[in-house]
Amino acid sequence: MAGPHHTVSIQQVHQVLQGARHRGVDVLPVLARAGIPPVLLDSPLARISQQQYAGLLLALRHALRDELWGLVERPVRPGTFALCMGHLVRRGTLGEALRAGFSFYDLVLGDFVARLSTQDGMARIRIALRRPGNPRLEYAIRAFMLFTFVSASWLVARRIPLVGLDYTAGMQSSETSRVYQAPIRFGQPQVGMYFEARWLDLPVVQNAQSLREFLAGAPSNLIVRYRDSSSVTDRIRRLLRKRLGEELPSLEEVGEALAVTPQTLRRRLREEGRGFQQIKDELRRDAAIEYLLQSRVPLLEIANRVGFSEASTFHRAFKHWTGVAPGEYRSAHAADGGG
Repeated sequence: MAGPHHTVSIQQVHQVLQGARHRGVDVLPVLARAGIPPVLLDSPLARISQQQYAGLLLALRHALRDELWGLVERPVRPGTFALCMGHLVRRGTLGEALRAGFSFYDLVLGDFVARLSTQDGMARIRIALRRPGNPRLEYAIRAFMLFTFVSASWLVARRIPLVGLDYTAGMQSSETSRVYQAPIRFGQPQVGMYFEARWLDLPVVQNAQSLREFLAGAPSNLIVRYRDSSSVTDRIRRLLRKRLGEELPSLEEVGEALAVTPQTLRRRLREEGRGFQQIKDELRRDAAIEYLLQSRVPLLEIANRVGFSEASTFHRAFKHWTGVAPGEYRSAHAADGGG
């Protein structure tokens, strides 16, 4: 197993299914196509793999013929994103590409509009509603924001460092928000992101060939590409991953390996909204989920591989993490066709 990769909360599944349910589409065949057992929807703590979530996005796009999965009033026909990106790779700079992309989607979307502006050395992307908001539209805007950030970073072949995010009243931080690794201002008039304006002058380095490869990896690469691997959380996770199955190192040992004092490590984790024990639990949880989904390894062996000496201890921990026992999780996936 090359991972373990980060897993996706079942709440993300509920949110992205809002469009299909609004349109009266039966979600069970869609979930089956993505290999997601419906029983997981009843467990608020359940998790799915990134592969399952990407499969769900593809299944929804196919079922609804909509690249925003029924979350907006006017469907975004399949192929729209590819057509837009085909125009953007021919632009000279990131600023030109962003403005062209927002103008393109201005013609496609009737629910909201994205605009780029610069002031006092700062570039700001704002998303303004064209009609009253609702939970479906909020999730569509979150998705549009993420795809904008990932696409912009891909066009210039480097992660754009954000200075901050703006969320409107009622919007909450989510797992997706951690991709940006930037502070969030809540209760703002419009949703948006901002970064130093100098990044707009970066040249677009992609072309038609690299675009074909980029699109072939979508939507999986849009979910995880340009995650900030330099964050303290991800650096610790990578270090712990090498020791998974053994007794994991202490915070002090991790600090020594990263050449950081324990006090500094705790402070930087607090700034990222994480805890050391939380990182260890999430690593074990995500590894266990991948083993359960992708192998027929016995539960005791999985328990050992993720750092538990007894199956019963692993059973209790997994149920605490996900709300579902490991055997039930695997059985549900198998009964659903195994993806």
